[in-house]
Amino acid sequence: MGWLSHEVLTTFKFQRNQTYDYTGLVAGRDYVFEVLDNDCTRGCMSARWKNIKCGDCIILANASGTQKYEVEEIDYYSEPADMWMALLKQVNE
Repeated sequence: MGWLSHEVLTTFKFQRNQTYDYTGLVAGRDYVFEVLDNDCTRGCMSARWKNIKCGDCIILANASGTQKYEVEEIDYYSEPADMWMALLKQVNE
């Protein structure tokens, strides 16, 4: 493996996960979030935003302020290419 290939793989491997703030967006219009369990620790979300991947976090507004979720699984639609559906789990900080 050449030097360039090693550097590219190393950079990709150690990329940090991103956090996306959806608190300024409108639920039901800009995204849909559905709770999957009684204690609200898991949910399913559909929205549009490019480059979201597993391990990234999403901050959503709720009745008591905000809640942070980690993307466990994500699937992108073919059209439009930036639309996705993801399984989220609550992150306690």
